[in-house]
Amino acid sequence: MRKFIIGLLVCLVAAASLTYVGTSAAASTSERSQATSMAKSYLRSQGFSKPGLIEQLEYEGFSHSAAVWGASHAGANWLTQAVLVARSYLRSQAFSPSGLREQLEYEGFTRYQAAFGVSRAYR
Repeated sequence: MRKFIIGLLVCLVAAASLTYVGTSAAASTSERSQATSMAKSYLRSQGFSKPGLIEQLEYEGFSHSAAVWGASHAGANWLTQAVLVARSYLRSQAFSPSGLREQLEYEGFTRYQAAFGVSRAYR
């Protein structure tokens, strides 16, 4: 009888866990959708690196996983974003090409993205 009760409790706990996971996943889908919408909105107004956009979405209150999802599914071309950010910096400050590349890398762009952004920004 004791084994039966323990087995029954294990089954109930497992069922409760599955119900909780299902509910959590539904909330996650909504949060991911909202994060993607906000990421697109940010990208329409200014340039971001992918890590920079993720950080901004987290600052807005999204979970890390939703922020990563939103940044990944916003449709950004990160090379174009690097060019936009590089040009924005050059409009407000003087930079050497190597200094600008370092700044873009600091902002979260990959070495390749930063080099691409610098090469196009000085055209």
